[in-house]
Amino acid sequence: MTAAIAVSGLSHRYGDRLALDDLGFEVPRGEVFGLLGPNGGGKTTLFRILSTLLPVQSGAVHVLGHDVVAEQHDVRRRIGVTFQSPSLDAKLTVRENLLHQAHLYGLAGREAAGRIAGLVEQLGLADRTGDRAESLSGGLQRRVEIAKGLLHDPELLLLDEPSTGLDPGARHDLWVLLRRLRDDRGVTVLVTTHLMEEAERCDRLGILDHGRLVAEGTPDELRASVGGDCLTIDTPDTTALAAAIGERFGIEPSVVDGQLRIEREDGHELLRDVVAAFPDRVTSIVLGKPTLEDVFIARTGHRFWAE
Repeated sequence: MTAAIAVSGLSHRYGDRLALDDLGFEVPRGEVFGLLGPNGGGKTTLFRILSTLLPVQSGAVHVLGHDVVAEQHDVRRRIGVTFQSPSLDAKLTVRENLLHQAHLYGLAGREAAGRIAGLVEQLGLADRTGDRAESLSGGLQRRVEIAKGLLHDPELLLLDEPSTGLDPGARHDLWVLLRRLRDDRGVTVLVTTHLMEEAERCDRLGILDHGRLVAEGTPDELRASVGGDCLTIDTPDTTALAAAIGERFGIEPSVVDGQLRIEREDGHELLRDVVAAFPDRVTSIVLGKPTLEDVFIARTGHRFWAE
């Protein structure tokens, strides 16, 4: 079976700025795949190319086996898209919003009514179809947005920053819904996000930074790639302490945003030894298990929001 998304050698420029730099990855069917990266990392550009809103400048992109350049119509017919910016007409009811969306895909009469009825039931909107969109909470509005994207029964759902503006409870409900779509309907879901918590919920992740894919794998695989524990040390003189730690313990700390970082299997023992050896040079020291933030730092040399 062909992959839901296959990208190879993809690059994209805005004038002199390289937004995507030789990207290559695949998303198998039937999984929730996340594109994690800070603003400016390339997520939105890639999202627009996958949804056929931007042309492919260099490289190849296939969605559900179709070339996004030569077979745009086939791609658009088989994908659903939910953008970060709201697309609901606030003055129309939920049913009216969905009915207008159905008409855009050539659905009318009993067929449109049947699909709308099924979706509002599945998405927990059955008792709100007569309510104006403006009266709904952010979480319910996002459900209506997703219903719009699912009306034509797509095989792939693309969501750009889907949790924007949602409170923690609504975010939880959204992810319960996405997993249900994956499990019950076999829908492949691609999500762009800058939220670590959201990224943790994906089956697999691709981490983007300055247009490059710097890491790919499940959240557990990515954290395991860092290895051991992470020590973060504050000190008045990072250069001097880094040199002293290197001389004393044979370790080369990295310097990230004015702090020393060390990745070790025996982090708790090293913490004790560093504090004992350099009590006057250590302002503070933190020990923790690797996070996705640590993966990003390890692969890029800077923090997620360094810029």
